[in-house]
Amino acid sequence: MTDPLRPGDPVELGGYRLLGRLGQGGMGAVFLGRGGDGRLVAVKVIRPEYASEAEFRGRFRSEVNRARQVPPFCTAEVLDADPDHPTPYLVVEYVDGPSLSQVIAEQGPLTAGNLHSVAVGVATALAAIHGAGVIHRDLKPANVLFALGTPKVIDFGIARAFEVTSQHTRTDQMVGTVAYMAPERFDTDHHTPVGPAADVFAWGAVVAYAGTGRTPFQADSPAATAARILTQPPDLSRLPASLQPVVARTLAKDPRERPTAHELLDLLLDVDQAEATQVMRPELLRVAEAARRTRPGSRVVRRVVLAAVAALTLVGGGLLAAHSVVPRIQSALNASPAAVQQQPVGKPSPTPSRKRVIQGPSIFDRLDRPGQWTPTRDDSGRCEFTNDRLEATTGGANWFACKGPADIFAGDQSVTVDATVLTSGACASIWFRKVEEAGYQVLVCAKDVRIRLDDEGAVSGESKKNLPPAELGHTRRIEIAVQDQKATVYVDGIAQLSTTLDEPSLAAGRVEFGPYDDIQEGDTKVAFANVEVLTL
Repeated sequence: MTDPLRPGDPVELGGYRLLGRLGQGGMGAVFLGRGGDGRLVAVKVIRPEYASEAEFRGRFRSEVNRARQVPPFCTAEVLDADPDHPTPYLVVEYVDGPSLSQVIAEQGPLTAGNLHSVAVGVATALAAIHGAGVIHRDLKPANVLFALGTPKVIDFGIARAFEVTSQHTRTDQMVGTVAYMAPERFDTDHHTPVGPAADVFAWGAVVAYAGTGRTPFQADSPAATAARILTQPPDLSRLPASLQPVVARTLAKDPRERPTAHELLDLLLDVDQAEATQVMRPELLRVAEAARRTRPGSRVVRRVVLAAVAALTLVGGGLLAAHSVVPRIQSALNASPAAVQQQPVGKPSPTPSRKRVIQGPSIFDRLDRPGQWTPTRDDSGRCEFTNDRLEATTGGANWFACKGPADIFAGDQSVTVDATVLTSGACASIWFRKVEEAGYQVLVCAKDVRIRLDDEGAVSGESKKNLPPAELGHTRRIEIAVQDQKATVYVDGIAQLSTTLDEPSLAAGRVEFGPYDDIQEGDTKVAFANVEVLTL
């Protein structure tokens, strides 16, 4: 539900037209806005008294920049911010979906299968957030939203800008909700540092609440709840037996005894992988597996463009946007995305189950809008963002390369992308280790897949493998895995081709995508989405 703008409210901010109020709290107000591209967004406008302090602006700028590096794993995207504007503001994706707190209030505790999905989804978000060097600091049910059946965590990384600015936080105040705060959060003398372990504690309290309708240290007042957090064991008696040991570990008084977010995700996915696969939608399992590979310390460079289906608003100091509808959680968690909105790209196949650990610079991009890849057009062809994907078309030449990042990848690596052939005679071309106009090339055509060396159009060393028949518009998940100078091409998780990378001049290079006209009978079109380029 959106309330009308009030007298004195801005009607435009930073190129966003403000349509109405979503909520208000101690830190400011959240507005429903529309960007220049027509997309709905949530715009958080900071109160004027905070805008006048340089310390706040500096911390706000730093925290926003770091939050924008969080990869798209069960988290909402920070789209834009201007800490230097006379009225500092923050822009995030908007979706009119329910929060976990709304769902529990209206329908009661979650069933075991849905609870497991929420537990994995929130742990996935924490792994992504912590992997980017961010601490949430205010994880609670109101900050867990459901977008197309997938839990998404919002408002990460921003609370610190308020919490550590002494003028805004008196000695008897702190950012957070008492029932979900770790014991070290109550240490006003700061003998125990507040780090990622505090978010893991909050995860345990959120999961306990979702499964029982009560927080694990619930008492008659915030002070009594805080006392129980500090001195009493949690009440987990009504949680499913399979989750009790894991949740108990996350609620340990000593932060050193709690698992990290990545260890927590390992526990949830590895205890019974077969069961986890059955109760979770493939999309959730896929992002969970991706998040567990983004270990802190891997120096991952996250260049993220998230999907248009993400969370709606910011929560800070009691600021919460309202929603118009709370659908049944069972339907929300189990519905396929196609049941909620049309997916022109098609349903991507699951990524291969092989475990990979990111060791260096990597790229994540949904390819649903300009980001690392940008629109490109000349006489040879064009690349444009439409239908929530990157569509590429040949023109005067039989191939065309879309303009992408200039990052150079060497050594062991993995390139994974959804590729869709849209017209007869077209092949989706994926170049890797490309230097100027030479590189290794994988062609994904309607009936086959190929790998070869492409040196300015002169090809050599081609290997080819027929694929199962598929209609035009069918999306295939392609992975090129390079290990020890050997490249293996996987299609929908199945190894198809391998070749040795023995060209000395191509030990490292760029990754590019584009269309290839296999029959040279006119314009051909392909599409790409959901790219991951990993240094392994």
